[in-house]
Amino acid sequence: MFGHDRATLRAQYGAAWRKARAGAMLSPLEQALATLIEEHPEYHALFGEDDDAARRREFSPDAGQENPFLHLGLHMALREQVATDRPAGIRRIHRRLAARQGSPHAAEHVMMHCLGQALWEAQRAGRPPDEGRYLDCLNRL
Repeated sequence: MFGHDRATLRAQYGAAWRKARAGAMLSPLEQALATLIEEHPEYHALFGEDDDAARRREFSPDAGQENPFLHLGLHMALREQVATDRPAGIRRIHRRLAARQGSPHAAEHVMMHCLGQALWEAQRAGRPPDEGRYLDCLNRL
């Protein structure tokens, strides 16, 4: 999205949130980021922090801390997949889950497990994600 630099990526979230709160014009990507942050009030304080503090902050699953940047990034990835229907069929799955869960956002929360698993397996194996396994996981939801 912004390259592979974690600090730069994290700064983009904060910048988009501040611009949105100030009523400034946003690029389509900034609008998408601001919308995601708006949908997650539990993260508002983080994005109100000094960018340096937010960029350096570590989130430990062992301490029960969810990484908000990872969470929002998974939302962004799912929204892009649904918009492009890639892998083929994900848009249909998303619609089905959104109807069952009550909203597209809630469907994404359910789908994140499968996406996270597919990414973890791919990273561990040093290969691209297996779309077939990913879709199988999503179809079981």
